[in-house]
Amino acid sequence: MPAPLDYQHPGGRTIELAVIRHRATDPAHRIGSLLFNPGGPAGAGTTSLPIAYPLFPLRIQERFDIVSWDPRGAGESTSVQCFDDKAEYDAWFAQLPAGFPVGHEQERRWIDQYAELGRRCERRDPALLRFVSTTDSAYDMDLLRRVLGEKQLTFLGVSYGTLLGATYANLFPDRVRAIVLDGNIDPSAWYDQKPSPTFLRQTSDLGTAKTLEQFLDLCSQAGSIRCPFSAGGAVATRAKYDALLHRLLIHPQGGFTYAATASIVRASLYTVHATAGSPANWTTLAELLQQLWLGETPQMPDRGENRLADPSSTAPSDSSREGSAPQQKYTGIEQLLAIICGESPNPRDPGSYGALAKFSTARAGTVGPFWVWATEGCSTWPATAAHRYTGPWGRSATPILTVNATYDPATPYQSALATTAQLHNARLLTVAGYGHTTLFNPSSCAKAYESDYVIRGTLPPPGTVCRQDVPPFTGTTSSTSTPTG
Repeated sequence: MPAPLDYQHPGGRTIELAVIRHRATDPAHRIGSLLFNPGGPAGAGTTSLPIAYPLFPLRIQERFDIVSWDPRGAGESTSVQCFDDKAEYDAWFAQLPAGFPVGHEQERRWIDQYAELGRRCERRDPALLRFVSTTDSAYDMDLLRRVLGEKQLTFLGVSYGTLLGATYANLFPDRVRAIVLDGNIDPSAWYDQKPSPTFLRQTSDLGTAKTLEQFLDLCSQAGSIRCPFSAGGAVATRAKYDALLHRLLIHPQGGFTYAATASIVRASLYTVHATAGSPANWTTLAELLQQLWLGETPQMPDRGENRLADPSSTAPSDSSREGSAPQQKYTGIEQLLAIICGESPNPRDPGSYGALAKFSTARAGTVGPFWVWATEGCSTWPATAAHRYTGPWGRSATPILTVNATYDPATPYQSALATTAQLHNARLLTVAGYGHTTLFNPSSCAKAYESDYVIRGTLPPPGTVCRQDVPPFTGTTSSTSTPTG
């Protein structure tokens, strides 16, 4: 689907948006179209929707065509591509330290590599880099709404998709039918000018640290049969983890360095139980940590642990696409950085990130430095977004439903409280549970409330708390997965 590169100059250059649609399963009772963004940033909807679709509430599958797209700059849409092909990108990526850099030499290599990436991107398509912002994507959403023939927008956004949904609701406050924001990014913190990296302002390092504490405590309670890494008590299990990571800092086991292992831990906390879009989960993490503890060397996961992508947002798929761009493209870190670096302030001194990583380690432990170094590439990024909507955030004429787990490692519960307050006309549905987004860590209770809201516009009562269906380290469905508020 064609779209203007710059909506302020619609007669100029155009880009292509790759779109996918799953038709309503009960067309006789179809309500309309629901747009879905899988997060990322730069998560490709054409690959993630086929994987995430089974997780949508059945009532929503019945009543809505579910539509997603690859956001501008990513996937099979007109994409930020800073290398000639995937092989060239992979060769560049392989030079990065796994996870994050440790020590002066690795920090220098990391900084140099990302400075080279910025130079490559600037040479390839400098104009595109300025028009891949969240604001530009919100205008694409409104174009999609019109093309689909909808008077108002129905939308589900997870993780970064919550920022996109909040942006749309405030750019087009009278065009909102229903918006669900699951796993919330604090919009004010995203654009804050404080001299700290984006994800420290979002307190993602603290959210990951608190979720890791829960993982270790629940592992200890489950015992070694259900959680192999258990040391029999919470204090002992936490000490076992700290001892293992310290050991790996001094004596790596194959590719399992301190930083690589800490980053695998971070990524594995996203989903409590395996899904089609995310096979990593808490039980497999416990098994991996125990193997390392015993001196064994497990199979190394994909180097995707360096990426920020949400579950399923970059997974491959052979599903058919409506309006796909014909050229096959590769998925690279530059697509994500083009959005973050172009619009969200980050320190411009590459030399400051080492100290910031130490600060994050002091407050968040082993999982802290990843969230600092994830945006170091912004220190030398060559472009600034031409369009950035930075507020106000309370303009939507229609109530918005925000949803968040209490222990979300990437978008902490405090971010959901802040987002809900900023949106003014919003209601928070709390899910007492773990993992990144309730879409990928299901709660039947939350799905029922989301369906009522999307279909009938009915919000849950204030203070409603749901629980996840399956607690960690068990295959037993929670007996309390019903409304508790």
